[in-house]
Amino acid sequence: MSIVVRKVSGLKVKMCRVACLLALVVLVSPAADALDNGLALKPTMGWLHWERFMCNIDCERDPNNCISERLYMQMADVMAKEGWKEAGYEYVCIDDCWPSRQRDAQGRLQADPKRFPAGIKKLADYVHSKGLKLGIYADVGKKTCAGYPGSLGYYETDAQTFADWDVDLLKFDGCNMDWTLLGEGYVNMSKALNKTGRSILYSCEWPLYEWPFQKPNYTAIREACNHWRNYADVYDSWSSVKSIVEWTASHQDVIVPSAGPGGWNDPDMLVIGNFGLSHAQQESQMALWAIMAAPLLVSNDLRDICPRSKELLQNRHIIAISQDPLGKQGYRTAKVDNFEAWERPLSQKRLAIAVLNLMEIGGPRGFFLRAVPGWKICDPQCNVTQILPQYQELGVQTPHTRVVVSVNPSGTALLTVTPISGDATELNKLSWEDASVKRRRIIL
Repeated sequence: MSIVVRKVSGLKVKMCRVACLLALVVLVSPAADALDNGLALKPTMGWLHWERFMCNIDCERDPNNCISERLYMQMADVMAKEGWKEAGYEYVCIDDCWPSRQRDAQGRLQADPKRFPAGIKKLADYVHSKGLKLGIYADVGKKTCAGYPGSLGYYETDAQTFADWDVDLLKFDGCNMDWTLLGEGYVNMSKALNKTGRSILYSCEWPLYEWPFQKPNYTAIREACNHWRNYADVYDSWSSVKSIVEWTASHQDVIVPSAGPGGWNDPDMLVIGNFGLSHAQQESQMALWAIMAAPLLVSNDLRDICPRSKELLQNRHIIAISQDPLGKQGYRTAKVDNFEAWERPLSQKRLAIAVLNLMEIGGPRGFFLRAVPGWKICDPQCNVTQILPQYQELGVQTPHTRVVVSVNPSGTALLTVTPISGDATELNKLSWEDASVKRRRIIL
């Protein structure tokens, strides 16, 4: 059943009562029916080549970093040996630039024979032998973004080819396509994938390419896709990560209701472990992606990653927030004194809180947790655990406790709050609309 969520335009008691009644429905049902393929019941976790390795096809000069079967086999080896699989990262994903420039005589996509001499099926077998899954890339239009053959006119052929190769995930881009035909193309590929009978997780970029022209139909998107990109590609820089976070917050009234088990908003790859982010900024991306219930698809060189970044990406407490079974996306609830507070309802009536320090000068600053709207779940008591920047139990608190967390410039404090006694259901009784009103009252 689809729920049309509208903005609350005032604070009249009658409207608030209506919002509270609607909240009970929203709590039971997502904003739209999810794609019925049984996949992505929790946000997808894995490794994706694009941000770090891009379209490097020069295997003669750079054999260790070019887009080739060797790269994915080595990443699968590392994921299996160094705790990534155990942490939940299960997909090894190929992005653009893998195919030959021409289809074969039967009209099927084929891997570049020099860079993938054994073919994609053999690569899938290798990845599966490590207990992992293989993802691949294609495009809804005539050509991919890098100019390789697109799937327009070949949706069923390509879907069956990927199924024959035992592929487990398809990232379907949106370049070189008339935007008015995007929806039809994405839906047709969704149907083609389901028709194969193989479980293939479907990652779309439908809304990304539609936003410049109109507000996308997230009901239709969720019915067709397992997750979907909304905004620009992430770069290895703090300014890029910040722009994605701000876009998400600015559009949260539209996109948050669409997220839930089976379908997720995708803010793009984690660039943790590369070159552009300080450690505090890496912590911020990890914390906020977990709060946003985002797919955790890392794009880095797992063969050569600093231990501190590896520890952050494999942090079981952060991953537990990301993978929480309640399946609700968090959102920004307060903006005060160059801080942002983000909250995510968790299972067992718990709450995750991320406090982002927007300042990029000076030293650590203190933030009173009482400024977070969801802090009311501590009435009469709650237990607070800080996960970032350092793990520590902050103990039993009350609504009136003056708990202060220290947050580094461009860093984030991540916490979980567990009510101890009393009626702790108030958080989950809030509808998206009611929470929207409260956000407007606290954002200064």
